[in-house]
Amino acid sequence: MKSITLALVATLATATAALAHSKAEDTTPANEATVETVEVIELRFDDPMRVTAISLIGPDGEMEITRETGLDPVTEFRAIPLEAMPAGAYSVDWRGLSADGHPMQGAFAFTVSD
Repeated sequence: MKSITLALVATLATATAALAHSKAEDTTPANEATVETVEVIELRFDDPMRVTAISLIGPDGEMEITRETGLDPVTEFRAIPLEAMPAGAYSVDWRGLSADGHPMQGAFAFTVSD
């Protein structure tokens, strides 16, 4: 009986935690995609997320991007690269606060072809 109770508590705690936090559902460019150009970096979430930091790392190091989305919680975040992106591998790292205030982070990668 004791082990069943512990298993039930663990299951409920995991399910509650999983339901409470916003999650990234989609990105532009898509994770692991190969694209010819990148005009915008987008993150789409299932619930509002306050993106507090975002960085774009390219083949020559960190690149500047301009946030189109402020610090308000949103389900769609947009940023624009300030310069043309040469061919190579890129990664986007982001951090934020989910609707329940839980700190979240994520990353995705893509390749720009010639």
